[in-house]
Amino acid sequence: MKRILMVAAVAFVCAAAFIHGRAVGETAPAALRHFEFTYEVHVPATAALAGALRVWIPVPLSSAYQEISDLKIESPVAFKRTRDAEYGDNFAFFEEKAEKTAAFDVKMRFGVLRHEHRVNLTAVGEHAVKADPLLGRFLQADRLVPVDGKIGELSSEYTQVGSDNLDKARRTYEYVVDTMKYDKTGEGWGHGDAIWACTAKRGNCTDFHSLFIGMLRAAGIPAKFEIGFPIPADKTSGDIGGYHCWAEFFIDGVGWVPVDASEAWKHPELHDYFFGAHDANRVQLTTGRDIRLSPAQKGELLNYAVYPYAELGGKVFEAVTTHLSFRDLPAGETKATAESGRGATDAGAR
Repeated sequence: MKRILMVAAVAFVCAAAFIHGRAVGETAPAALRHFEFTYEVHVPATAALAGALRVWIPVPLSSAYQEISDLKIESPVAFKRTRDAEYGDNFAFFEEKAEKTAAFDVKMRFGVLRHEHRVNLTAVGEHAVKADPLLGRFLQADRLVPVDGKIGELSSEYTQVGSDNLDKARRTYEYVVDTMKYDKTGEGWGHGDAIWACTAKRGNCTDFHSLFIGMLRAAGIPAKFEIGFPIPADKTSGDIGGYHCWAEFFIDGVGWVPVDASEAWKHPELHDYFFGAHDANRVQLTTGRDIRLSPAQKGELLNYAVYPYAELGGKVFEAVTTHLSFRDLPAGETKATAESGRGATDAGAR
């Protein structure tokens, strides 16, 4: 009996370690992760005559690979839910029209059941693939992701010998992972500037995937940018230090194929895995670059949206701060009805 109990205990520990993204003694992709995410925002007081204050906070949506549940937004200031017209990203929009406003805090909390997204790349053409109305957009350039010039030339160099689009995408992935270095020292990194990444050959996830996306689009392969936050594989709760982003590309007969080039660089043992898979240690907030908010911001299109964006008197207001944290949910702890985020309106009252 003792031996049976011991074997059962070891099996439970190994299973738990796998779900948290780490098999015993080695790195292992997480196939499923159930956690609660807390997104806190502090908006400081504004001075007299500063003008109207507007704040947009990205709100996650459920998808095929993440189920959002029990989404609650607490704030003393009234807000409404809005969507950008191009990508369908969701935001909580706050507006204070008084010329002087007191400081206020916003707390957004939600449950996430995140599933591994893994594609069988040996089964090309075996399943019907639903058309995506945004495919055309994901072939176009972004402000910092051109598809001509240096990026176009580089793409041609590495994809012209590809036998098909899947082979071209793989060759591009290999180039990015082999050539880039994950390095956040100095300046220039983190903007997702494909030209800068191509020249500097270093940066963070934004830079890796901007180069990858630009090269694929230049080769006529639709590719999209997704951004959210990483969930630490070796912890069950704690603070989140920063964002994470990744990419997907579209292949006829397969559909959207997940890629995480920067994680592949950081974890060489998972090099092959991250061409065709995203593990469950993440939550997505938005899709796309060059985002026009709703209502439209006065400033430039957002390079990407993962943190709050604020304007004061029609100018960018950078004093807003955030605190992010998570806790894994026990297997038996279920959440309420999933939040689709479409058409919902919540409001606080000062």
